Amino acid sequence: MTIVVTGATGHLGRLVVESLLARGVPATDIVATGRSVEKLDGLGVTVRAASYDEPESLRAAFAGADTLIFVSSSEAGERRVAQHRNVVEAAKAAGIGRVIYTSIPKADTSDMMLAADHRATEILLLESGLPSTFLRNSWYIENYDVQSALEHGLLGSSGDGKISAAPRADYAEAAAAAALTDNPKQVYELGGEPFTMAELAAEISRQSGREVTYTDLPEAKFAEFLAGVGVPEPMPVILADSGRATRAGALHVEGNDLETLLGRPATPLAAALKTALA
Repeated sequence: MTIVVTGATGHLGRLVVESLLARGVPATDIVATGRSVEKLDGLGVTVRAASYDEPESLRAAFAGADTLIFVSSSEAGERRVAQHRNVVEAAKAAGIGRVIYTSIPKADTSDMMLAADHRATEILLLESGLPSTFLRNSWYIENYDVQSALEHGLLGSSGDGKISAAPRADYAEAAAAAALTDNPKQVYELGGEPFTMAELAAEISRQSGREVTYTDLPEAKFAEFLAGVGVPEPMPVILADSGRATRAGALHVEGNDLETLLGRPATPLAAALKTALA
């Protein structure tokens, strides 16, 4: 069985390839794709250059594959949906037998701005007729700059909303497990140990021995702050909206889907922060 991983030159995609290898998939059965393929030197798997913006490169990269692990684009809005449409059409043209797509929690019902792109992609996959599994990943622990927090504290707009974050490596391992599962569910809502931003600040303080506080801002003020420190458009508005949605539970994942796929508990917050602080 040949497994293609898109976006393998990114953080999550590379970890997915490494997780497949760790689970015993022969390197000859893995195809890693991306734009900057020189980043994939040393993995030992088949490497094919492909861009979400170039449909022909995708069709060539997917040729002969059985399973596609479709790591979502790092873009947002209409461009991401257009890129994802290219991936879905290429997968269908290549006769892919199964697609594993990295989505976002509650993509079919969430009013978070980021969820709209994932909801559109899930619909594209459903309408394509391709057998698909949606891995609805909550936030990555790596989204938080822990080292910067030691100097400047944490800011956000999520209030007391719970965030079921986990390290990227956990989500990557879950994607590999889903690809190797004979009868996967169509939807997995994936998240780790839930915490509020204040609880995150408290755990960083406990482990570092330095006082770290969380400052909660109104959505518009947080967007203004992000723009002021150089976050490019349209991300300030999108990230501030994510905080707003988090207040209402958009990133709080219940159930044990992540644990089920991993075959173990998700990495606890304390352990993830210990690594981040090392």
